[in-house]
Amino acid sequence: MVASHLSNSVLVLYRSYPGNPGLKEYLECAIEDGILPLSTFVSTLLQAARSPELDTPTTLDHLCQIALEVQKRSDSQGANSLIPYSESQIVILQTIQDGLALLRTVHTLPISQHHNELASRTEELVRHLLCFASDLSQVSVAQACVSFTDVNDLLNNFRFNLETRQMLESFSILLGLLIGDDAKVAREAQMMQSLQLALGKGDTGGPASDTDVITLGLVHHYLVVILCIDILLRSQMSKVSHRAHEFGAGNTPGVVTLLVYIFRWSSWTPTVFYTQLILSAFIGLTQHPTDCTIWKAFIVGRLPNLISAFEAVVSADHAMVSDWRGGLRSGLVSVFQQHDVIIQCDHTLSEGGGSNIITEENMPSSFTREFLQQFVKLELIDKNMGAQLDPSISKENMSKLSDTHDTSMDFSLYLESRLTPDMVMNDAQSWLDRIWRDAGSHTTFGNFVLKKFSSLVAAVEVESLGQLCKLLYTHAIALDIVALHVKISDLLFHALLFLDSYDCETIGDPQTAVSHLGDVVLFVQYTLAHFQFDTTTFTKDGRSISAAFLKSAFTVYPVEILPPDELLSFNGWFKAIFDSSSEGIEDTILRSTQPKTLLRISATLFSQAIKAASAQKIDKDVLFNGVSYFTGPLLNWTLVGVIKALSQEILLKGLSAHIHIEILQTLVLSSSCPQPVLALCSPQILRLLSELGNGATTSMIDIDVWAMQRAVRNASGSKADNDPNSRVQIWQQDPQRALQNVFLQARSHKTPVLDVERCLRMIPVTKFLQIMWMELFESAKLGEMESCKRIATFVLTMPRCSNVPPLLPIFMHLVLPSLIAAADRQQAQEQNISVELFVAVISSVLSAALHLECAMATVYGNDRVLLGQASSAVARRLAADLGSKRRSPTSQDIVQRLVASQSFTANFPMFIAEL
Repeated sequence: MVASHLSNSVLVLYRSYPGNPGLKEYLECAIEDGILPLSTFVSTLLQAARSPELDTPTTLDHLCQIALEVQKRSDSQGANSLIPYSESQIVILQTIQDGLALLRTVHTLPISQHHNELASRTEELVRHLLCFASDLSQVSVAQACVSFTDVNDLLNNFRFNLETRQMLESFSILLGLLIGDDAKVAREAQMMQSLQLALGKGDTGGPASDTDVITLGLVHHYLVVILCIDILLRSQMSKVSHRAHEFGAGNTPGVVTLLVYIFRWSSWTPTVFYTQLILSAFIGLTQHPTDCTIWKAFIVGRLPNLISAFEAVVSADHAMVSDWRGGLRSGLVSVFQQHDVIIQCDHTLSEGGGSNIITEENMPSSFTREFLQQFVKLELIDKNMGAQLDPSISKENMSKLSDTHDTSMDFSLYLESRLTPDMVMNDAQSWLDRIWRDAGSHTTFGNFVLKKFSSLVAAVEVESLGQLCKLLYTHAIALDIVALHVKISDLLFHALLFLDSYDCETIGDPQTAVSHLGDVVLFVQYTLAHFQFDTTTFTKDGRSISAAFLKSAFTVYPVEILPPDELLSFNGWFKAIFDSSSEGIEDTILRSTQPKTLLRISATLFSQAIKAASAQKIDKDVLFNGVSYFTGPLLNWTLVGVIKALSQEILLKGLSAHIHIEILQTLVLSSSCPQPVLALCSPQILRLLSELGNGATTSMIDIDVWAMQRAVRNASGSKADNDPNSRVQIWQQDPQRALQNVFLQARSHKTPVLDVERCLRMIPVTKFLQIMWMELFESAKLGEMESCKRIATFVLTMPRCSNVPPLLPIFMHLVLPSLIAAADRQQAQEQNISVELFVAVISSVLSAALHLECAMATVYGNDRVLLGQASSAVARRLAADLGSKRRSPTSQDIVQRLVASQSFTANFPMFIAEL
């Protein structure tokens, strides 16, 4: 365990320092000294190499070189093996599969100066691993089939040296003997059937593969966590998701809508649907060791509740008469027979989510046992069924919170007892960590927070609400839990409503009240950015409220254009803060100023004070005495706008803005500057510091660039980087590479991940869709039509953020005509593939869009269009476009194939008229 942690820690550093010779030397010494066994290093290396973050050629070359050199020395000494000789056959085959994945990665990397050396070393490492595959008799046929598919795909698509090819062919023969002829024939028949259905030789709307995890894998990543750009830190990679948005994990009706639409579109039985829903989530967890705790929180704490809500909807739909409860039981039995996946889940969680200190509360327990306990708790299965799947389920307490055990206290009352006026934020981290480890308590916690928000706003309890807001914006795990279970937009609505209606005039202690109001403001600012909300208007129970006023805080306004009420407030605050004869901030001015007004004028107050100091109208001591008010809790919640405005002024004025620079440094390095303020302002501050950071500049001004960078990075979680452009290069990874990775993951039987929104931030929509089609075509040529259909359907029919253009009509009406025109000029063989791909994608996407509309009607009871246009409107225009191109053989073939499908024409009869 310690060795694995050591190896993983160094491998993580390679992401920030690719090809670093110091890291290479450290690993070599650790292996030579026996601290890090070679087998552990190789295992962690191969697992980490599956991540695109570690696919730098120099890094992979260094790591392969270490393994090979130590192996050669070990052969002569008779010690330190790549794989322990006592290792089980199942683990050996898994390690070989990881090696094959590395081989594929290396051969798909762009050609570089050292590519040949890297390819040679990788092949040599794989050859060494294959030597351990002499006896695989204990390996399951299913696992052998996966490896059989992988190795033959490599042999068919890549060039290797003679020795490597011979060993891969021998390995393929060994696997073939293990699988047996009957299994191979059945597998090939199933593949041919799927291919025929996808190519239009059967019904284009026919049944889907029963072993597919692509669709629901993409959906789970959409709901839980995807690699993208955090709006707080545009220059670095971070992990967020749609879970706080309308169709995110926290919105039960939204997720149920997605599940209903996918179930109807897939034509799966309930058993297959539940199997794939749960299995794809488990596989997703194994692929994300660094995010495994949020995946566990979703799977254990949220997924059973979503299944319960889904079952309630589909059971009430008389058009879908099925044995839902029996299907769930059968699905669970099927999933629990996937022992290799379950073992990987427990291993991933023990590696990525454990604690060094073992107590009763964090004592490792079976991940699947906690999962089953939630199904029993929700009465989705009975205790006998749970015991059948895990006999130890009744021996373990459902909750790990010992405080509630000892006192038999209701969990909601327990939370009330913790949220007291005298609560210390540092102590809160302890009990929040305990809640975080107990995924079964997350639903209660999320609902408690939402109800607490609502009740505190209704009761106008500014102190308690401010305290709760501070708890959420200072403890990321608390906000993560809440976002999985309730609509974050509802919390924002309540907070904004409070800010809009709160009146300080009748408050006995306005200074304390304003400080707590500031915590509400910081919560709103932080949450909007953290979850990348693209809207500023929030609606609940027919009432809407806007957060647009927050954007005005960044602007410096000419005093003469301020409205009369704001001008009155501005003059009062300027005198209170920046006048030497002032006695400070009195209660009267606090009572008479709305928080929105104070936010709006703060940046202007600083700008006018700096101008006055520059013109020697006020002393510098008076200026900085006024600035000091903004470093305390009374006014530090206004600093987001102030710091952004200062940063912009410094960029515009350069070294002449020395007073601006001095004030900015004072604010940033203040120990009482809220961490969310620094995180929210980090892009502007880091950009400014990179401009001021060269030696010639800093010697001319009194600024501690390093200290300011450290403060910002500590607040935002950003890592130092010697090359300021490297983080941008990481962010600007080619969207084509992202699409290629989706197909690679699908081929490797992984759950794919694709952040469409991130791709669209880098390139225009039409360019992205053209690249997508190019990758679909390449995959179709390999016979992967089912994967093409599912990936295209996900891209074009999943609900997107409101700032994303409607992809479905853009593809069908703008991109597709040019693709068809290009297909008309292709050779006969490629043209046939294009037609088959057009038919598969068009039929699948239009059918999915129709099912999404039906699901919206079922769950929400309305006919709201989510994809820009109704499926019938898209189909009608597409049919007319195809029918009008009588001289296009591709267009006519597409229409004929579509019309040949009875299920398709039953939903879209307008195509018949175009024959």
